[in-house]
Amino acid sequence: MKVTVVGAGIIGLSAAWALCREGHQVTVYEQGTLPNSLGSSVDQHRLIRFPYGRKLGYTRMVFDAYRAWEQLWADIGKQLYAPTGTLVLASATESWASDSATTLEQLGIGVRWLNAEQLQAAFPLLMADGVESAFYLDSGDVLLAEKIIAAMAEYLSHKGVILHTQTQVRDIDPDRSRIVLAGAIADADTLVIAAGAWVTRLLPDFGKRVTPSRQVVVYVEPPVETKAQWLNAPMILDIDPECGFYLVPPVLGTDLKIGDHRFTLTGNPDRDRTAGEAEAQQIYKQLERRIKDFNRYQLKSACTCFYTVAPEEHFIVEPLGNSWVMSGFSGHGFKFGPLLGLRLAEAIAHRCTPTFLSQWAAGEP
Repeated sequence: MKVTVVGAGIIGLSAAWALCREGHQVTVYEQGTLPNSLGSSVDQHRLIRFPYGRKLGYTRMVFDAYRAWEQLWADIGKQLYAPTGTLVLASATESWASDSATTLEQLGIGVRWLNAEQLQAAFPLLMADGVESAFYLDSGDVLLAEKIIAAMAEYLSHKGVILHTQTQVRDIDPDRSRIVLAGAIADADTLVIAAGAWVTRLLPDFGKRVTPSRQVVVYVEPPVETKAQWLNAPMILDIDPECGFYLVPPVLGTDLKIGDHRFTLTGNPDRDRTAGEAEAQQIYKQLERRIKDFNRYQLKSACTCFYTVAPEEHFIVEPLGNSWVMSGFSGHGFKFGPLLGLRLAEAIAHRCTPTFLSQWAAGEP
């Protein structure tokens, strides 16, 4: 079968990888370079971890996601991740941590609860003030996102997948699996639309279902004497409805990164790409209440990326005419990329129904 994929982020490349494995002839179109620094998938790192609040479907899906990553590592011949473990902190007003622990328990995954004294002893770089509850999991890994995208592109090219970069798709016809380029038309047997925050440019009606969300992340330089400790630190999910953040430790030559859990639900992915000083400082200063000797941590840089958010953060994988749309991954899609690609390939091969795939992707247990 001849397949066209629009978008070369983790979702588009995972679809191309899985379909190539099935023996299909795959062509990928990417509007930027590859990796595309403006894409949602391209940054130093992304996270894979089990805690997911009350969302049993997505929590269970993480088991299969790990297996899919193992298949990808075997194919590309390298493992681009670092195990870190997961530390979840929560304020008194936030139930996400306890909900996550309950869901994990249903799946046979135990967590190690920590009181303030235990938290301080186990993680001396942190301050336990204001933490109502905390738990630790041995599982949890940092995925080296940009390196993964580059490695996948190289592998796919060697396997015969045609990668068109800096090639903008002007229009699509989902019923005909057709794309319109500058001065050319390309037809296929099926079309996969994985255009990230630009999906509404190609499918305007999709603007009623997903919202681009401009997110700012900052990179921080820790004090020299703490660097060895940070290299062995877990990812940290600090859950607070007013000022929660996530922290990625500086593994394998990457920088210590801080991001805000909350969605902005604003911004245009073709503009608004520069992180302002004030918004960078706002995220950076969230560390002040949680990290010891905060004033010795230097703000190195900041950047933006765009998520595409659907209601309830449910993923959208569904047929549209003779095509497929993959959207609404809300900043959580990277960890599931290879798995989503494999499941899409199964649906295209009629080994599962479109209805089943769409419900599964939406996290329905």
